[in-house]
Amino acid sequence: MTSSPLLFAFGVHIHQPVGNFDHVIDEHVREAYAPFLERLSAAGLLPISLHVSGPLLEWLEEHGSPFLDLIGGLAAEGKLELLLSGFYEPILAALPRVDRLEQIAWMREHLRDRFGVEARGLWLTERVWEPELVADLADAGVRYTLLDDRHFATSGFPRERLHAPFWTEGNGRRLALLAIDERLRYLIPFRPPAEIVRYLDDVRRGGHRLAVLADDGEKFGGWPGTREWVYDDGWLDGFIEALAARIQAGDLRLVTMSEAVAQVESGGLAYLATGSYREMEKWALPSDAAIRLTALEDELGEERLAGPDGALLRGGHWRNFLVRYPEANRMHKKMLALSALSRERGDPQGARRAIGRAQCNDVYWHGVFGGLYLPHLRRAVWENLATAERILRDGESIAWEVLDLDVDGHPEIWVHSAEFSAIVSPARGGAIEEYTLFERGLNLADVLTRRREAYHGAAPGSGAGTPKGGAPSLHELERFAVWAGAPELDREPRALFVDRVLPEDIDLATYRSGAAEALASWAGARMTSRIQRVGDAVEITLSGPAFVHDRPRDHAPVLEKRIRFDASGALKVAYRWEAGAFPEGAVFATEISTAEPVELRPEPEAEMWSFPIITIVRSEREIAEETQGVSLTPRWSVGAGEALVALRLLR
Repeated sequence: MTSSPLLFAFGVHIHQPVGNFDHVIDEHVREAYAPFLERLSAAGLLPISLHVSGPLLEWLEEHGSPFLDLIGGLAAEGKLELLLSGFYEPILAALPRVDRLEQIAWMREHLRDRFGVEARGLWLTERVWEPELVADLADAGVRYTLLDDRHFATSGFPRERLHAPFWTEGNGRRLALLAIDERLRYLIPFRPPAEIVRYLDDVRRGGHRLAVLADDGEKFGGWPGTREWVYDDGWLDGFIEALAARIQAGDLRLVTMSEAVAQVESGGLAYLATGSYREMEKWALPSDAAIRLTALEDELGEERLAGPDGALLRGGHWRNFLVRYPEANRMHKKMLALSALSRERGDPQGARRAIGRAQCNDVYWHGVFGGLYLPHLRRAVWENLATAERILRDGESIAWEVLDLDVDGHPEIWVHSAEFSAIVSPARGGAIEEYTLFERGLNLADVLTRRREAYHGAAPGSGAGTPKGGAPSLHELERFAVWAGAPELDREPRALFVDRVLPEDIDLATYRSGAAEALASWAGARMTSRIQRVGDAVEITLSGPAFVHDRPRDHAPVLEKRIRFDASGALKVAYRWEAGAFPEGAVFATEISTAEPVELRPEPEAEMWSFPIITIVRSEREIAEETQGVSLTPRWSVGAGEALVALRLLR
């Protein structure tokens, strides 16, 4: 046991996503962020390290929050170390290099201008690590970053070695790495203070100099049950008292992360594999794989899972969210395309900042937190992308380009003008995957497909309920949040104008449930396309055979689909199909899944089916229904042979 005090580097990360509701942010500031820092300050339990995300900083400034004065005062007194990140809290690994550097520079400048500090440490958003980040972070002036101890353990480092800073390099640039103690993440604030202090004593008895914790500030009053546990039931008062006693006895000393790097002898060189925290890696898996991983974890058992064997049991890569959710991939790839266009056109300030806000990470993934499933957060990203593209295309006439925008190996058609932007996918039967109207800042195709998640139809975890003598951790919240029923699921991905022929006997309830089997579907049909300008409009003519279960492609019925956009963004879609290829009484239908209600003008007159698109989504508070948009399906007798739909946005 060392005679020196254990250095405890205590860090807190607080963040609210772009587009979150004012009342939600206000509640977190009042119920979690401010009271936590106020009590630490009043008790003199400092210094600590703090990361405040850019979107939250902007909200606090816009609303004149006194919480900023508290942060500024403590930073000026050297009692608070402020950490960098990408300003709008992006996943840095998911950005081009120049965008990464820009995001970090925005944060550095903001902290310097607002608080007069020169930050050198970086909070790595969602701890999504890729080795290629090293050189970029070093070039951005970052001296150290924080990773989970799991990042080291998956590369074979024993956890008992991780109570020290390590160094890594990339392209000849150096960067220090601090390992966040996973055990402390689960103890603080969910277990009684005495249990936490015993663990810190054990670390010191093991001869170690350093313990590191950095985690979400929402756990100190923002997550379910934590407000009562942390404040009303006295956890924070007990925690402060217990740490103060150890500090008074000379067994413990609080330090900033920078002090830890400077004062603790290096643990040596580390080259780490890509990764994130344990839960994130599981969420990135497809639902069936996530269920299998959970079964393997249960088979391994809690004790082995917490040890070196558990580190070798891994989930997926963060970027796999872009595979699991094409909706997230479309946002991401559109953001990349507009970022490149902005660079080409001199980076007008309004466009650059809007693209930066659209890089905010929350909406690109889904786990315990809603993220992608929250329509208001997706709307905020698409609104910022619309703002950027409107600036970049100011004064442009209607034009198009053919490119593989979503990088799936199949080309899309990108039609745009000064008023709108649209993506048509010939590989999806000519479905319209994006239809953004700049004036409204709205992508009408911003709707989620109803797909199976690992928590659908699962049995509740064996530990359901608040643990005795504590509050539920994120891991426990995830186990409690299950949906016992069978949610309605979609057979095919949603978009605007997904075309099918339906049998006569399908009713609306069956169609809505996703159980209906079409006689023919063009949802995944590979169609040929011809594009031409007609006056101030662009017409895309697509043609191709349907997918029919019992027919080869060469003998499947063919659909001709003509999509017309004029320069203002007005949209019409016309159809011609082989009427004689289907049974009498069958119905030709095109499903239009929209983020907001629209007016459809079908010719000839059509029977219209409509229903809300509802997903079953898990959050940190509950598992519940979330309305993603509305499905509109005009239906014509297959004998008509042709039809047309004009779409108009309701004002």
